[in-house]
Amino acid sequence: MTSESGYEPYNVVVVPFPFTDRDSNKRRPALVLSEKLFNDAHSQLVLGMITAAAGSTWSSDVALADWKKAGLTTPCRFRMKLFTLDCALIIKKVGKLTAKDAKAVRSTLQKYLAVT
Repeated sequence: MTSESGYEPYNVVVVPFPFTDRDSNKRRPALVLSEKLFNDAHSQLVLGMITAAAGSTWSSDVALADWKKAGLTTPCRFRMKLFTLDCALIIKKVGKLTAKDAKAVRSTLQKYLAVT
């Protein structure tokens, strides 16, 4: 299946986030991690969670310093909860991380995943 997705690494998108304990979902931001080549070839995106949850932090969380420039409405962190999603389920693209924030996320990905 080949379809131009239009999504690139470090785009911030809004996705329907399902809840296992109810028959509904909420719209949540996510970070595109996969390259355009993968996205277009498979009509899927590899995404990472973006969270504003104040009480819970992971040692691998990356605070997004330029969250407003990325199209987010509240201070957020990138979290190493990774998943794939069909491009057709993306609600909208809201922005892109700044080079500084993208570098911090990339560094964390390289630290915690078997990727060089």
